[in-house]
Amino acid sequence: ELGVERRFVPESCPRAVRPGDFVRYHYLGAFPDGTRFDSSYDRGSTFNVFVGKGQLIAGMDQALVGMCVNERRFVKIPPKLAYGSEGVPGVIPPNAVLHFDVLLIDLWNSEDEVQVQTYFTPEKCPRTVQVSDFVRYHYNGTFLDGTLFDSSHNRMRTYDTYVGIGWLIPGMDQGLLGMCVGEKRIITIPPFLAYGEDGDGKEIPGQASLVFDVVLLDLHNPKDGIAIENQLVPESCERRSQTGDFLRYHYNGTLLDGTLFDSSYSRNRTYDTYVGKGYVIAGMDEGLLGVCTGEKRRIIIPPHLGYGEEGRGKIPGSAVLVFDIHVVDFHNPSDSVSITVHYKPSNCTILSKKGDYLKYHYNASLLDGTLLDSTHSLGKTYNIVLGSGQVVLGMDMGLQDMCVGERRTVVIPPHLGYGEDGVEGEVPGSAVLVFDIELLELVSGLPEGYMFVWNGEVSPNLFEEIDQNHDGEVLLEEFSEYIQTQVDTGKGKLAPGFDFDKIVKNMFTNQDRDGNGKVTAEEFKLKDQEAKEEHDEL
Repeated sequence: ELGVERRFVPESCPRAVRPGDFVRYHYLGAFPDGTRFDSSYDRGSTFNVFVGKGQLIAGMDQALVGMCVNERRFVKIPPKLAYGSEGVPGVIPPNAVLHFDVLLIDLWNSEDEVQVQTYFTPEKCPRTVQVSDFVRYHYNGTFLDGTLFDSSHNRMRTYDTYVGIGWLIPGMDQGLLGMCVGEKRIITIPPFLAYGEDGDGKEIPGQASLVFDVVLLDLHNPKDGIAIENQLVPESCERRSQTGDFLRYHYNGTLLDGTLFDSSYSRNRTYDTYVGKGYVIAGMDEGLLGVCTGEKRRIIIPPHLGYGEEGRGKIPGSAVLVFDIHVVDFHNPSDSVSITVHYKPSNCTILSKKGDYLKYHYNASLLDGTLLDSTHSLGKTYNIVLGSGQVVLGMDMGLQDMCVGERRTVVIPPHLGYGEDGVEGEVPGSAVLVFDIELLELVSGLPEGYMFVWNGEVSPNLFEEIDQNHDGEVLLEEFSEYIQTQVDTGKGKLAPGFDFDKIVKNMFTNQDRDGNGKVTAEEFKLKDQEAKEEHDEL
């Protein structure tokens, strides 16, 4: 009678051979004395056949039923279930008992469909694969017995393709539908939905079932636009970015599966760029419009609005990009200084002007609130002559027309502040500055162009008064002593906020027209006399 010995049975056996199934198996055929009469291994290919349809000798038809893939059976078949009294001339003698050592490689049925087994599902799945989507995935491709025939991991490159439009074998087209990014699934495909009777002509034999272990890394559709997810929007948002604005922002750039490819935080410096001018990829140009200072948002960019099919650096081709951005500040090159008055005394009659000497307190910060500097922490005021270039141009503008006791906030765009370079270690390049100011003291300056003015009538014998030794020449020491006396007695006034010696030396140099270090009566002229002579010459 038929003898079946199960020499190896795999731990997992999801299905067993039934009549009507198609099988692929290897075998060794021998007589009871061990003489081999046939072997599929010698031919280098499996034996492929339907079971229970009379395509095999009766004993083998029966012996294969119930086998699992990777199971090994030793089969003894009597003549009546083999080739009987006739045998096979030249190969199998009459009434021969046959021994077969059988290893089942593959098993399928013509009624099979694609089988999908998901073994990992991400917590979030905002979208799934649909027909005409473009996907990037990794896979290991094996036969049903576990033999590896291909792997994208070995090539260290994803497989990138459209789904459902015939770029893939039909079974893979079906098996990828409904997947989430990050999902892992096993897709088992019968040969009639794979490479059929002929195989692929290389690694995959005819009539082979295929098993793909797939992890989906990326997913988009050519019709996709950018997607924006607002993560934090400040309660106060007085202004939103527009085309032509210049933005400073931090970002983390990742692929759709979470792989980090770039970060401004790691460089400890914001990314600074114009918006809507083509300085960044198209998707980012669009995604940065309409943001507030301090806003955090996620911008998801399909590859046709990112780096396309070629990719760049660590970014693979056809990759969806995810940018988590934090807007630090923005401005427009046409911006001027913005002034907001918080308090103004009722008796505000004297207003600051160019040339006035001012003492004030300030807190300086960036637009996102980062504190840069404060006179309060130093315990002393900041003192300047307004309009003399002692502070950035925006501050000179912001301190105009201010009265003592007034408090105001001055917002200064970078082109009126510290520009593209900033101040190393203190102020970032292209940064908008915010100053909260309180004016504590104002000393009125002199008319523009004057460093010294008389408080009364000017002596008609001014040169003789300055020339104390009456030698007809005035030295710097004599000139300085005389001016000091006039200031001390209240007869004259120097421009406030400047160094006395520098002012006096400047005044003396203006009078010393031949540059010999002495001023003669012919050289000496008052400012109004100089102006009159110039007018007469003109």
